[in-house]
Amino acid sequence: MGIFKRNPFGHILFLKKWLIRIFGVLTHRRYRGFNELKIEGSEIIRNLPNTNVLFVSNHQTYFADVTAMFHVFNASLSGREDSIKNLGYIWQPKLNIYYVAAKETMQAGLLTRIMAYAGAVSVERTWRAKGTEVQREVNPNDTENIGVALKDGWVITFPQGTTKPFKPIRKGTAHIIKQYKPVVIPIVIDGFRRAYDKKGIRIKKRGILQTFQIKPPLEFDYENETVEEIVEKLEYSIEQHPSFLKVIPREEIDAVEKLNEKRRWEY
Repeated sequence: MGIFKRNPFGHILFLKKWLIRIFGVLTHRRYRGFNELKIEGSEIIRNLPNTNVLFVSNHQTYFADVTAMFHVFNASLSGREDSIKNLGYIWQPKLNIYYVAAKETMQAGLLTRIMAYAGAVSVERTWRAKGTEVQREVNPNDTENIGVALKDGWVITFPQGTTKPFKPIRKGTAHIIKQYKPVVIPIVIDGFRRAYDKKGIRIKKRGILQTFQIKPPLEFDYENETVEEIVEKLEYSIEQHPSFLKVIPREEIDAVEKLNEKRRWEY
C-alpha cells in the first residue's frame, strides 16, 4: 500500500490505519477490562464479501457502539471466535469500513473530526438539527456517498437515527437497500447505555456485561418489497419493533441486572 494511497473520499489510508490502531489501543479495555463484551456470530463476519455489505443496528451511544464494531469485525476477520482477545488484530485493520453519522455530530469538535477520518460518512439529518425538530428534503449527495462507501466496502448504519430505544426506523435506509441491493447484516447490542454516557466516551459504570449479536443476512425481494415492508423487517431484525416493547416490573429489571453481573464474572 502506497503511503499516500487514498480511499474514494480522499482519506489517506496510511493515516486512517494509524488512527484505527491508536483508537483500538485506547478503547480495548472498555470492552475487555473495565467491562466485558459477549459476542455471538463472528463466523458470519468471516463469510461476507469484501464490498457492498450494510450493517444495521440498534443504537445506544454515539461512539461506543461503532467503536465496538470496529473491534469485533477486525477480530473476527483475524480468526478470533466470538472474542476480542489479543489486540494484535488491530495492527492490520480492514480499512474499507465506514459508518453513517450525523454531520453536526462529527463536526462538533476536534476529537469527532479526527474520528470522522477513521471512516465516517456524514449525512444531514432530515428531521432534527441543533436540538430542534426540522423538516427538510434528503440531500441526494448523502445517499450517493453511502453508495460510494458500499461500493468500496462495508457500511455501518443505525437506521433509527437516535440512541433512544424503539424509535421508528427511518425510511432512508430502506431506500438505500432497494437502490444498492447490499448484503444486510443485523446487529443487536445491549449494555452500552448502562456502561457509558450518551456520547459513549465517558465510562459511567464498570462491570457491565455488554452483548453483541451478529445475525445472518436478511433476505429481500429488492424489486417487489415495498419500503414499508423493508422497514418492518429491519425493525424485527434489530429487535426494535413495537412488539418487543413491554412494561417490565422493577423487580424483573433488578433480577436481570444481577444475572448479568453473575454472567460477567463467569464469562
